[in-house]
Amino acid sequence: MALKLVIGDFNKSSWSLRAWLVMVTADAAFDTIHIKLEQPDTPRQIGKYSPSGKVPVLLLDNLVINDSLAICEYMAEACPDSNLWPQDLRLKALSRAAAAEMHSGFTHLRTQMSFGLGTGDDAGDLSVETQGEIVRIFSIWQDLRAASRSTTFLCGPFGIVDAMFAPVVFRLRRYGISVPPTLQSYVDQVVAYGPVQQWLAKAAEEEVGVQEREDTCR
Repeated sequence: MALKLVIGDFNKSSWSLRAWLVMVTADAAFDTIHIKLEQPDTPRQIGKYSPSGKVPVLLLDNLVINDSLAICEYMAEACPDSNLWPQDLRLKALSRAAAAEMHSGFTHLRTQMSFGLGTGDDAGDLSVETQGEIVRIFSIWQDLRAASRSTTFLCGPFGIVDAMFAPVVFRLRRYGISVPPTLQSYVDQVVAYGPVQQWLAKAAEEEVGVQEREDTCR
């Protein structure tokens, strides 16, 4: 069974980050197909693999899974020992609900605070809607940690729900949004998590490559 994960740029694709983190956390053997975003041929390149025209896409023999949460669910079932969802049924239900809410919601935050791995950017005055979504995210995090009694990630070991919220951590960090003291350790542990650090290293390599190409063209 040959797995291939089609992703966008390490520095730009938050949805690719989610699926990639789950794949690496599950210790799955997979090849990565990297498609450069925001290029004239990007739609055509993605269209070779994704019927939705979006990334990420998981390719499994003749099966095409073209949605980040669906990829995560597939990996949870294919690699049950990885505990990508909590074992406790109640906690699993809460975790799934939080992941689904992240998957389909928080549009104001996404619009006003675009994804990026850097720091020091200014999002301007946050709208009331964006501020409300940030408060909601903190509430979800606090409730899950209280329910799981976890002092590390949201429900114990790093899982799908953490992968779904990892790009939010970087959005908050990018725009200098204060995190409640009770949640700062969670944010710090997400950033320090091994696979997240691997992604950051790949993003740094990607950035160097972009700079080298720009220098060549000058």
